[in-house]
Amino acid sequence: MTTTDSARDLLYEAETAQLVSDASRALAFGGLSDLVWGHVSVRDRDGRGVWMKSSGLGFEEITPDHVVLVDWDGNVVVGDGPRHIEFYIHTSIYRARPDVNSVVHAHSDAVNAWCALEVPMRPLTHAGMLFAEPQLPRFTETMNLIRNAEMGVRLAEVLAENAGVLMPQHGFAMTGPDVATAVMTAVLLERAATTMLSALSAGEVKTWASDADLAEFEWVPAQLRAGYEYLVRGASTR
Repeated sequence: MTTTDSARDLLYEAETAQLVSDASRALAFGGLSDLVWGHVSVRDRDGRGVWMKSSGLGFEEITPDHVVLVDWDGNVVVGDGPRHIEFYIHTSIYRARPDVNSVVHAHSDAVNAWCALEVPMRPLTHAGMLFAEPQLPRFTETMNLIRNAEMGVRLAEVLAENAGVLMPQHGFAMTGPDVATAVMTAVLLERAATTMLSALSAGEVKTWASDADLAEFEWVPAQLRAGYEYLVRGASTR
């Protein structure tokens, strides 16, 4: 390896650590903090594994120094912090989905409460329209931690080709071709579930977006990117 190649690798690692740090703080600003639990990852460009935050810290605490590269067997190969027990969520999804480059796992009270009602997501807002058709699948095998490869594989099987998978009593896992998409769809799911709970608390939900509106409406990548950049900016002011 030349000196130039080594410098490029170090630059890539620094930029990726910053990306995971920004994404973590964006999730916190978007309302998805749960003390020290939850994690966001980025697929390593060289196939070595996944970049994610160290365990034991909240989303809002993450700096680039708290980001580690975890290989496919769970070994920390870059960085100093401990890895999360549930790294299997990320490695299993990446193995099953070559199109996915970022994964978010968050513990959302709103999503858990809405899942407990066993009612479909209705497109009450633009956020809800993202999850109304198709409905996100539900992983109901367990509400406990995904702590081994076999459980991770089964979670990825339920996810299939969907954007995300609900994990009742545990939260959800959301995917994206990039960090902006994964983070923003996670935040939009939180907002959609919150709106559903608000409506259901007032009585029967009687009206929502029409099939024609659903067919026409689209969250384009530029919108998701703009929303993500807002979250990153907002997190930087804290």
